[in-house]
Order: sequence, then C-alpha cells, then structure tokens
Amino acid sequence: MRTSSAFIIFTFTLLVTEVPCAQAAAETGNTGEIQLLRREIQAMQSEYEARIAELERRLDAAERSSDEANASAGLAQDEARRASQNAAVRTASGSSPSGVAVAGDNSFNPAIGVIFTGSAWSYDQRPDDYAIAGFPLGGEAGLAPEGLALAETEIDISANVDDKFTAWLTVPLVIEDSETAIEIEEAWVETLTLPAGLSVRMGRFFSNIGYLNDKHSHSWDFADQALVYQAFLGSQYIDDGLQFRWQAPTDFYLELGAEVLRGDRYPAGGAANSGVGSYSLSLKTGGDVGISHSWLAGVSWLAADSEDRASGGEDAALLFSGDSDLVIADFVWKWAPNGNSRQRNFKFQAEYMWRDEDGAYAVPDGRVLPWINEQQGWYAQAVFQPFPRWRFGARFDHLSSDTPGPGFADTALQPAGNDPQRYSLMVDWSNSEFSRLRFQYNLDDAGADDDAQFALQYIHSIGAHGAHSF
Repeated sequence: MRTSSAFIIFTFTLLVTEVPCAQAAAETGNTGEIQLLRREIQAMQSEYEARIAELERRLDAAERSSDEANASAGLAQDEARRASQNAAVRTASGSSPSGVAVAGDNSFNPAIGVIFTGSAWSYDQRPDDYAIAGFPLGGEAGLAPEGLALAETEIDISANVDDKFTAWLTVPLVIEDSETAIEIEEAWVETLTLPAGLSVRMGRFFSNIGYLNDKHSHSWDFADQALVYQAFLGSQYIDDGLQFRWQAPTDFYLELGAEVLRGDRYPAGGAANSGVGSYSLSLKTGGDVGISHSWLAGVSWLAADSEDRASGGEDAALLFSGDSDLVIADFVWKWAPNGNSRQRNFKFQAEYMWRDEDGAYAVPDGRVLPWINEQQGWYAQAVFQPFPRWRFGARFDHLSSDTPGPGFADTALQPAGNDPQRYSLMVDWSNSEFSRLRFQYNLDDAGADDDAQFALQYIHSIGAHGAHSF
C-alpha cells in the first residue's frame, strides 16, 4: 500500500514537472522558428528592395539620358533616330531597295508648327529714344513697340532628310515699318549617325554659347530678353557656319562644343577674315540630385573679328572695327517633387558675361577713336509654379563698364555715373503646354531716366513642335 502510494506520488510529481518543461521546450522551439521566419522575410525584403533600387537607378539613368539628349540637340532626336532606323533600308528618295514604296511610312514627311505671339507694352519714356549709356545697342536689341502689336509669328518645319541627316527651318513673319517681312531665322542640317557621341550642324543657327542664347523667344520665362544679352549679344547671337558637339559617355551630362561662324551678325560684323569672322568654344555639364532636383552649368567663349560693326541709332551710328572677346558662365537649378513638374516646380537661373574689346570706333562727328575697354554684366531670375497653370517670377539685371577715356566724352560710349540695372516681376497662366498668357512689370534704371514698363503677352502654338531643351 505504501509502495502504491509512493508510486502514485512519484508519477504525479513527474507529470507536474515534465509538463512545464515540455511547454517551455515547445515555446523555445516556436520562438526559434519565428525568428527563422523573420530572418527569411527580412532577407527577401532586402533582396526585393535591392532589385527595386536597381530598377529605379536604371530608370533614372534612362530619364537623365533622355533629358541630356534633348538639351544637347534642341530637337526631339529620339523620334528622328527611330525614324532613321526605318529609313536605313530605303534610298534617299524614300523608296525601298526594290523600288516599291513602303506603305504607311511618314518618316520623311515634314512636321510643321506655327507659334503666334502678340503683346501690348506701355512705357513712361519714349521707347524710340531708349539707350544704355556706354553700351550701344546692336542687332535686335532694344524695346518692343509701344501699344498693341503683333509680335513674331514663327513657322517651324522639321524632318529627316534621310537616314543620315535631319533638317530644321524657322521662318518668322515680322512687321517692320507697317510692312510684313519674311525672314530666315534658322535653316540647318544636322547629322544623325556619327559615332562616339559626335554631331555636326551646318547652316544658320543660334550659337550654343550661354544658356538663353539658343532658346526661342516663346520659351523665355519673361516677355523680354535679359539686359546683358541685349547689351552684349544684340539680344541673341545667330550666324551662318558649322557647329560641332561631342557628348561624353559619362553617367552625368557632359558636352563639349565648337563653332566656326561667318561673323556677319552682332557682336561680330562685316564677315571679317574672308567670311570666317567668329568662332566659339563651350562646355556644358549637369545631372540629377535625387529624384526631385536637377542642374546644368556651362562656360562659353565667343571670339569675333569685326569690320565696321554697326550699333546705336541710324542718325548717330557707331562703327567698331577690332577684336571682341566674350566669356559667359551660366547656371540653372530646377526642382519638381518626385520629378513631376506638372503640379509644382521651381527654376533658378543666372548668367554672367565679361567682354573685352580692342579696336577703334568711328563716331558720328567723323573721328576714329581707339577703343580698349572691359565690360561685364549679369542677371539672376527665379520662377515658381505653386500649383498647376500659374507661375510667378522675379528677375534682376545689372551692367557695368570701364571708362574708355576722355575722347569718348559726350558720346553714347561714355558710361553713366550709375551702373545700369533693371527689376522685373511677372505672372503667367498656361491653359496647356500650347498656350500662355503673361503679365510683366519692369522698373528699368538702365536708360537716361527711370522707366516703369508694363506688358501683356500671349503665346499660342499649333501643329508639331519639338520639346524644349533643359
């Protein structure tokens, strides 16, 4: 009986002690399994995150390459290259090797677009008397006509020539002295298939110097050109010649450029050196900072030989003969949340120019005076779109000049006592990418007297139009 009782007590004690131990062991095993599953999940997450990061990196690289291609070419070359792949199996006449036309292929049909621009300007001072002391204006510099006016109506035509070349033509219709005139603003042919990132442009084109110089006026953020461009480049430098560009095979955007130009346009003149009177060098670089920021910077040099370069008014023309060197540094920063600029975006840009001229001026009284002078200027502007369609901008312009000497007293080449400068504010509304309405206010302290300037502007486009560069 005692043995049975002892056996029962022993068995009960064993059960009491073994059950918690078994439960503890089971819990320990479950904990280990949970930790193992967690480690496996974490490993899978790390693997997928790495794969997603790699895909995002490749997407960013592809988008950056696309933006850089647009910035370097100023044309939607992706479409041109895709068209040239189809064109490679045809002759230049647009037929297949067998002589049978390829049905439904529009690779060589020109794309045509028209841009309508109009404005209404109001000034305190007479715009016909506008001048900047020490900076005689040449080329297309100066103020827009006062009152209601039809500005430049631009016709753009572009197409592939064949599988090796693409072409662009810009024909503006302008009103001069109440008469309509047709001009050839741009007419160039560019290579498509040169190796190693090389391209050559031939014909008449906007020089690749600076940031704003090769931008058409309808793509400007303000209704008028920056003051330093008006003073040093006659608003924009355009000429006939050859342009060479090389885009480096780097992860970031890097482009080198060189131009050989006729030298017929301001700040050159007279097509010196038997029609090779101007040349330029440029370097541009840029990239992305994360997915919301991007930037572009450049430095350019323009050398021009001038023979009787005209500036100033017709009644008091100034003729310069000599050498003109211009150095430009430019910088642009853009921001858009997650790269989506349709909702909100911000853009800051600035350019600095330094000009050194050595030669002689023929002044209206018949004298020829030696001219050795350095001048400089810059502008900075910011444009913010806080919500869709509406943008707000501010700009500041500044010029300064050395004193050329007592011989230039009482002439347009004698600088004023104060450095010329201008303040600008603008607001514009875009119903779509094809239409824009703008209001702008300038306080211009560059002329003889302060001038309050107001402008209303409209810009509308129809038909095909290539994407704007960066």
